[in-house]
Amino acid sequence: MIFKHLANKNASKTLPSRIPHAKPLLTLSVLLALGGCGDNQNSFDSVNKPLPEPVEPPEPVAEPIPAFDEDGVLTADIRWTDYGVPHITADNLESMSYGVGYAFARDNLCVLADQIVKYNSQRAKFFGPDEVPGSGDAKNLINDFGYLTLGIRELAEQNLAGLSANSRAMFQGYTQGYNQYLADTPQDELDPACAGQPWVTDIDSVDLLTYSLGVALLPGAANFLGPMFLAAPPGEDYAPVPVAQPVASATHIEVSPAVTVPELNRQELGSNGWGLGSDKTENGMGMVLANPHFPHTGNLRFWQFHTTVPGHLNVMGGSLSGLPGAVNIGFNENVAWTHTFSTAEHFVVYQLQLDSSDSQHLTHKVDGSRRTIYSKDLTIEVATGPGSSITMGKKAYYTNYGPIIEVPGSFDWSETNAFAIKDANLPNFDVVDHWLAMNMAGNMEEFKQAFKDYDGVIFNNTMAASREGEVFYIDDSTVPHLTSTAINELTTNPLLIGIKQQAGFTVLPGYLSAFDYNRPVPYELAPKYEGTDSVQNSNDSFWLTNLDSPITGVSPLYGKTGNQQSLRSRLGQIFMQSAGGSDGKFNPVELEDMLVNNQSFLANEIKEQLLAICEAQGGTPVDVDGTSVSLVEACSALALWDGTMNTQSVGAHLFREFAFQFAKAPQWQTPFDPEQPVATPSGLLANDTTLMQLATAVKLVNDAGIEADATLGQVQFVERSLPDGSATGVKLPWGGAHNIEGGFNVFNIATGNNGTLLPRHTYAPLNADTILSAEGKGYHINYGSSWMMVVNFTEDGPKARGLLSYSQNSAYGKEHSQDQTELYSQQPQLRDIVFTEQEIAENTLQQIRLSSQ
Repeated sequence: MIFKHLANKNASKTLPSRIPHAKPLLTLSVLLALGGCGDNQNSFDSVNKPLPEPVEPPEPVAEPIPAFDEDGVLTADIRWTDYGVPHITADNLESMSYGVGYAFARDNLCVLADQIVKYNSQRAKFFGPDEVPGSGDAKNLINDFGYLTLGIRELAEQNLAGLSANSRAMFQGYTQGYNQYLADTPQDELDPACAGQPWVTDIDSVDLLTYSLGVALLPGAANFLGPMFLAAPPGEDYAPVPVAQPVASATHIEVSPAVTVPELNRQELGSNGWGLGSDKTENGMGMVLANPHFPHTGNLRFWQFHTTVPGHLNVMGGSLSGLPGAVNIGFNENVAWTHTFSTAEHFVVYQLQLDSSDSQHLTHKVDGSRRTIYSKDLTIEVATGPGSSITMGKKAYYTNYGPIIEVPGSFDWSETNAFAIKDANLPNFDVVDHWLAMNMAGNMEEFKQAFKDYDGVIFNNTMAASREGEVFYIDDSTVPHLTSTAINELTTNPLLIGIKQQAGFTVLPGYLSAFDYNRPVPYELAPKYEGTDSVQNSNDSFWLTNLDSPITGVSPLYGKTGNQQSLRSRLGQIFMQSAGGSDGKFNPVELEDMLVNNQSFLANEIKEQLLAICEAQGGTPVDVDGTSVSLVEACSALALWDGTMNTQSVGAHLFREFAFQFAKAPQWQTPFDPEQPVATPSGLLANDTTLMQLATAVKLVNDAGIEADATLGQVQFVERSLPDGSATGVKLPWGGAHNIEGGFNVFNIATGNNGTLLPRHTYAPLNADTILSAEGKGYHINYGSSWMMVVNFTEDGPKARGLLSYSQNSAYGKEHSQDQTELYSQQPQLRDIVFTEQEIAENTLQQIRLSSQ
């Protein structure tokens, strides 16, 4: 895949491997719409004006929430209830966040400490240049120089003082709470995964803001750290070199990174989210289902907590690591909300047209004017051995769009072209203010106002329901606001369409400013829906948020419309249409059962047809790559299978392996029809391809040493790691489906980097076509349904049940590190969420009054 030039609009629809650079990048046909002047109708009739109606006096404006403690002494009351959930009460935001930071550090110290090192560009300082020592992979160098190139630490230092008082108070309080936990806790009581390490130190507001700015880049520029590392003009070496010492005495560091075109959403971040309104609930009040599918280890772990600032804030829910005091997914007395990972694009890669008169290849043109590609010298400290380190430096290159990137053979910096990335989330200073406004919303109008005032929901769809039974959906993730010219070319130019399909993201010509953008898409133009019926999302973009009212007419960067839906989305839509039962409306019991019943859409659709194909083959074996495979035992197991992915389901793993094969070449009888997006495609073709897919699945199960008639609980399990990263050997059976078979309550294995350097064990799959491991004898679950929640508004306030599937504490062997995991393992289920003052008092296990004095 080589993007050498964005050629004329009338170029061949087949993208050539190399496009000559002699022609212009694009020929545009831009129509200017001129508004007519019309008649002047702005005069006013001054004769016989009626007197104005009397106006009611405005409602008194509520007092703003106190940000800082007046006397500088931070105080917070923390009560821990069942499963280790902290309830923090304080008189102001700074003290509230102080309590949250302390409680979070008690459960997840090592995770946040690791992330501070990561985003402060200090991984090589503590761990050396490579992730695998001595390999030359240069991953720590790439991390450190990458985030220096993006400048997030510098942005934090320059902009912290300009943040809102609320944001500053929350950053300041949270870091003080974190530091106090670290100071008050003996080393032998800290998580042994990081206790005593030199990189576990006090942090400050700049550290935490740097972290926040880095997290905002996860779906965008953070995927391009490697390409930024390689970027250098033709003839120049990208590799860092020792500085501030004689070259002859410098330690040689081998650098041979493998950099390819980034694969976005490598961790397959996903979720299900529902908001049900008065038309869809038995009591006529709002309900919310939250079901984020996120990693169970690493930097994207959720953590549950409850905060109260009397008279201002009372919110319960779960948040990702390091958000200083605000709840990401949760509820208060008036509104409940959840998020799903948006499939929208948050950045654009621009192809630059270089000025041929510049022999250094450091000038490009925009609208015919010369623009300088400028460089910045970056330095980092790199450990070279115990107690020794060197300083290394390299140049980063920038344009008016953003940093230059380079991927050999795909995005090359040549004599005629170069490429730069512009991320709409660089920087995003709205994150804390946006979620705090959501947390404090007194009704749905105030909840929506948060999205009008801020743009800090960095990569999420949002679904919400109110006490009054209103529902609201918006994809207000930070999306580039392209011009009409850019959108027209992006949707009609065959070359641009083809490049996007190959790259997986948008590439636009940078030689015209008409393709540039200067802000995110505003609230008014974002996909949204509101009503009293329902909203839902399972990551298949915004289009079918409400099946009866499809959303169209928004920027193509938000995703496709009229496209085939995932099996998971189709199952969710069927669940929504079933509306819980014969009354056509849901109650919370039905909603929870729907989440954890572990159905499989693909099984519901084709199981009986697949079994018929299997039985028709009889005892005749099938040749799979030279291996004779009998289907007899597989047929028996499939006949016993109940069609769900529960621990007692016999043969469920066999069907999953078939689903992996089926996904590579689906054999549907009826093709997809955009007029019937839930009902199609459908049916299973009885042909040689389907038979071979089933036989291949049987071979994989045999190769893994697993019986065809094993139960899923014998095959699918959760197993924690010891502090040194080795396996505990304690495997808990785990019920739950996978995306591949169209599950709703989804789980998976994740063997790659989990965003941290904390040690953990994984089991390698048999091959690239499966997640089944022979070494692990099954599926080692460490990803999927995480912070699960069902909230039901009642006349007595919100009633909720939820579960954090991997438990509150990430430290092995600590209290509340396994209790919720064991609960789910026994039977997929949620638990009661403690929210009211009476419930907290009745369930308090421990409490402290925390003070900075």
